[in-house]
Amino acid sequence: MPSQPAILSPILRFFDGVFSTQRWLALWAAQLGFMLDAMDVLLYVFALTTLKAQFGWSNAQAGLVSSVTLITSAFGGIAAGIVSDRIGRRRTLIYTILLYSFASAGSATSRGLVDLLFWRALVGIGLGGEWSAGATLVAESWPAEHRGKAVSFMQSGWALGYMAAAGLAALILPRFGWRALFLAGVLPALVTLFIRRKVAEPEIWIRSTLRAPFTRIFQPPHARKTLVATTLATSVLFAYWGLFTWLPGFLSAPVQQGGAGMDIVKTSGFVFAVQIGAFFGYLCFGVLADRLGRRPAFALYVAAAALLTPLYGLAPRVSPALLFVLGPAVGFFGTGFFSLFGAMLAELYPTSIRGAGQGFVYNFGRGISALAPYAVGTLADSRGLGAALALNAAFFLIAAAIVFLLPETRNAELAPG
Repeated sequence: MPSQPAILSPILRFFDGVFSTQRWLALWAAQLGFMLDAMDVLLYVFALTTLKAQFGWSNAQAGLVSSVTLITSAFGGIAAGIVSDRIGRRRTLIYTILLYSFASAGSATSRGLVDLLFWRALVGIGLGGEWSAGATLVAESWPAEHRGKAVSFMQSGWALGYMAAAGLAALILPRFGWRALFLAGVLPALVTLFIRRKVAEPEIWIRSTLRAPFTRIFQPPHARKTLVATTLATSVLFAYWGLFTWLPGFLSAPVQQGGAGMDIVKTSGFVFAVQIGAFFGYLCFGVLADRLGRRPAFALYVAAAALLTPLYGLAPRVSPALLFVLGPAVGFFGTGFFSLFGAMLAELYPTSIRGAGQGFVYNFGRGISALAPYAVGTLADSRGLGAALALNAAFFLIAAAIVFLLPETRNAELAPG
């Protein structure tokens, strides 16, 4: 039986130089960027019920704003991946953070649906772009034995950002309204000062002199990997956005409409519980992916999410207490698996097209998943939000099977070409 130090040594080595080494500086920058990215995107989710009441929107119209954000995030992510292969991961990260920060503040000036669609579309471009640049930066800065943990640590920023959005909504929305809430979204721009001063480009990118065309990801030997990975990303992103876009709305909707009937403060508290579970879900996924492999860890997570999602939707009919019991588990299994993409996609492509490959696969899937908020909103208008959320379970199950069509990349060194 391994001694405790032997078990803990990979974790201890992972945290070596936590505040000083360049790999950690890159990780802090990407995690902060992703955390604040999530915060800016999800401020709308918490303002959704208020905006519906003020402007008289239907669930479908409210879902359309989230759908447009996801569609533009696809374009932003693909473009940022291509750009990062040419100008660098660090510079691209800075530009995308600035974009979503100022677009979030611009959302505060909206006078109706059209204005808000414009500003949230720009937020979406920054959302997609930040992930593409940040995930590639982290993957290229960390060795193979810790890459899964590093990307999971970066990805955990999404849960922290979700909690930050919930906290801001509880503090600002009841007192100052939704415009002040969106205005607070400009704060992430300050992170770019840290990135400019402290973070360097990964050595593997600096040494690479090849600048391959974007279309190389659709050519042998990469074409099949691109197709399968894109299908996988589409499936889980549809399930995720269909579930989590409407989670606060589900918690705050009246019981007769299939919701839980909570006010904004209670809703924020329950969202905190879900996202605490998500935070630990990300971290645990990285450990499992580095120990057991990318594919089995992913399949375990999404299969559990498929089981928990419909149970969570039905919980208010049984007992509101079940929402608190199931919430952290939904967050743990329903989001932690996303760490797969930052690690595995980097391991599937060489340096010259790594940003393009990661950016396309993940963000094309995100663009298709833009249908999810609208689909769930439309179904909720006729069946109630609880029943509509159960739709996402099927997409989690599909992903559990698709992942085994990709090669296992645990401990793979990044291809330099």
